[in-house]
Amino acid sequence: MKRIVLVTGANSGIGLALCERLLATDSEIHLCLACRNTQRAMAARSALLHSHPEADISLLKVDVGDMNSILEAAKEIKKRYSRLDYIYLNAGIMPNPRLNLKVFVKGLFSRKVVRMFATGEGLLTQEDHVNVDGLQKVFATNVFGHFILIKELEPLLCCPSMTSQLIWTSSSNAHKSAFSLDDYQHSQGTESYSSSKYASDLLSLALNRQYNRRGLYSSVTCPGLVMTNLTYGILPSFFWTLIMPIMFLIRFFTNSFTLTPYNGAEALVWLYKQNPESLDPRAKYHSCTSGRGNNYVKPKKMDLREDTAEAFYKQLLELEHKLRQKVGVTEEANK
Repeated sequence: MKRIVLVTGANSGIGLALCERLLATDSEIHLCLACRNTQRAMAARSALLHSHPEADISLLKVDVGDMNSILEAAKEIKKRYSRLDYIYLNAGIMPNPRLNLKVFVKGLFSRKVVRMFATGEGLLTQEDHVNVDGLQKVFATNVFGHFILIKELEPLLCCPSMTSQLIWTSSSNAHKSAFSLDDYQHSQGTESYSSSKYASDLLSLALNRQYNRRGLYSSVTCPGLVMTNLTYGILPSFFWTLIMPIMFLIRFFTNSFTLTPYNGAEALVWLYKQNPESLDPRAKYHSCTSGRGNNYVKPKKMDLREDTAEAFYKQLLELEHKLRQKVGVTEEANK
């Protein structure tokens, strides 16, 4: 029986590299590319079919930052499939990233230079906005939209006599200091990306407590420092060209400089091969690349509290209830 794998944000970067590597690992899977841009999704599918002509690949239009789009996509998924084996919760945004020059210069001439580049702690600020649903856009896209998708697809994920996996693309930039239960959408801060990634770590822990007994397991990964469109948007391209040799050199001292999407997808692919019941729900599985270019996976304990994860999960349930009521009223008005 073919495994059914759905990947959000599959048309570029780590998502596309993941799809390429999954097809190389298991040519028998059915791969669903869930993307908000249909043209880019079609281009990604064509590229994957070029290297894997016999691959079974479908497309799904969904914007995980838009409640109505998620609900429509979930309806379509339920029409197509009777179960889902894997969902890779990979789509994410970091709008208008800006470098904190003060932190950068200070870190550049300190002993913390490697850690600064490896984790990005305090290095980036973002300008967030409110989306069509009245939510902070980064929170909605990186966390809440995926949460709603999971809830909608629960009947396909929690099937008798089978296990399913949720696999999140998190980040080493997921810092506890950026997240607050009192402002979990991060409307008052400037590190919305970091907050959202810590929030997804908390959510993964809570989901395991809620769903493991029903055969659904959740894991978190970190791709390391990967050069993608998101990364290149932080600084001018000439800057990256100048420092790239230095970054390859730093890789001899820290294994988190994976640099390429292919390397960054290592932990995502590794998890595909594991028995989900044997995984540690409190671990973040890091993609690592040695100075010689060898890839491997390293689990690291996350700095999470069970009570915080549960409190956050309850807040998401309350927000879900409010948004579903709002969507229901809107649908009724449009009839």
